[in-house]
Amino acid sequence: MPLELVTVPCLEDNYAFLVHDADSGETAVIDVPEAGPIKAALAARDWTLSHVLLTHHHWDHVDGLPELLADHPAKVVGASADAHRLPPLDLAVAEGDSFTVGSDSFEVLDVSGHTVGHIAFYAPASKLVFTADSLMALGCGRLFEGTPAQMLDSMTKLAALPGDTTVCSGHEYTTTNANFAATVDPQNAALISRTQDIAEKRAAGMPTVPSKLQLELDTNPFLRASDPAIAAHLDMAGATPLDVFTEIRARRDRF
Repeated sequence: MPLELVTVPCLEDNYAFLVHDADSGETAVIDVPEAGPIKAALAARDWTLSHVLLTHHHWDHVDGLPELLADHPAKVVGASADAHRLPPLDLAVAEGDSFTVGSDSFEVLDVSGHTVGHIAFYAPASKLVFTADSLMALGCGRLFEGTPAQMLDSMTKLAALPGDTTVCSGHEYTTTNANFAATVDPQNAALISRTQDIAEKRAAGMPTVPSKLQLELDTNPFLRASDPAIAAHLDMAGATPLDVFTEIRARRDRF
């Protein structure tokens, strides 16, 4: 059976995620922005934490870890390339590595760009990918350390996953991302429909994360840098996807 997924809102606009295997009882949390909401979600379900998966070193993805581990000892997994600035790791991993949580194998993907050493975790049997601040709902992370070429490579890697994969990203930025996307892809009917759905969900206090990869492929401009319509709208007809991606990211930074 696929892992059960629980989305845990944290801080002002972060998300952590719990995945639980009913047969083994193993439970993993992906990123720990703060401990309280995660401990409450575990207690409400009477789950025992077995794994902590860290995507990157930024404080709003790791700062709750000491408090969480004090009550819920677990194996901490993170990127070997980021080990020098992550909390202490029990398992250091890199692209191509895999490990199991319950019945599912988690594959490690290097998705550098937002940071160098950022990783994503892909659980194929459960059709889940945990992307944090790489691929986001209708966006991608700001390039604090990496280059546009690195982030485009990461987006291309994630775009190649099956379209029915659920994308679990790290922040509730979707409304702003949708407003920006409309400035570079204004005639996209799927984007217009999604923007309306986002407004309705947020008005009802509902999260817009996670999302399906196919929906991101249809609407997320950072996955659509090879679309001639976007290039034309940006007065970049004939430009390379990297040049278009770089321009989209620069415009998002100024938005």
